[in-house]
Amino acid sequence: MEILFATIVFIYGLMLGSFYNVVGYRVPNNLSIVKPGSFCPKCNHELKWYELIPVFSFLIQGGKCRKCKCKISLFYPFIELTTGILFLVSYLVFGFSLEFIISILTVSFLVIVIVSDFSYLIIPDEVTFTFSILCVVVELILNGWEYALSSCVFGVILFLVMYFIMYLGSVIMKEEALGGGDVKLMFFVGAVLNVIKPLSLLNVSSYITLLNGFFVIFLSSLIASPFALLSYFSKKERLIPFGPFILIATLIMFLTSFDFLIFFKVLS
Repeated sequence: MEILFATIVFIYGLMLGSFYNVVGYRVPNNLSIVKPGSFCPKCNHELKWYELIPVFSFLIQGGKCRKCKCKISLFYPFIELTTGILFLVSYLVFGFSLEFIISILTVSFLVIVIVSDFSYLIIPDEVTFTFSILCVVVELILNGWEYALSSCVFGVILFLVMYFIMYLGSVIMKEEALGGGDVKLMFFVGAVLNVIKPLSLLNVSSYITLLNGFFVIFLSSLIASPFALLSYFSKKERLIPFGPFILIATLIMFLTSFDFLIFFKVLS
């Protein structure tokens, strides 16, 4: 039974990954995610159902459009497979639980941001707001209003911290240091991290758990640094999208239930 559930979750992730490709490409271009149906961007051939099977259609067609024979980007099956694998990992770590729902929401947000931010350097507000609201609503339904409220507080504080970093960076560098989309998604990050170690709104000492949020910023910078160095030494003037790295760091912390406060316990 466990294998059956794991397989269903994986397949479900593959299918959603295919949909997230559409969302990541169309929303930044102000296009409907419903109409028209999926089509080849080269010849506008409307894809049939058997050309839309995640990963397998790509392999069967040899990575080419069935009609015009133009190559299909590897990015499409990569996103589908990544979503499926991360959904499966989320299930294996948490089973069916609140943490599982929050984890797959984080995965879903991540893969959409990977598509949109790497393709257009945009994190659509519609996507950020949708996932932030979903995260808080799930916590409200499953854990009550106080839990959801503390997630909102965590999110607002991290939003303000990231906004200050953006402002300070802009003053020092005399140019935009961070995108507004990176700042806005910090609310979602706060709501997710609150599941690991919830804030107690009436206990001031519990606000030290906000260090988990600061650690996400540090970890995301660490993960992004090789890409930034590669861009610098290749002498290509290409901006590095930071949003995906923030969400990757958040997902790592969430899947491992990593609490930065463990360092204080070890030192003490």
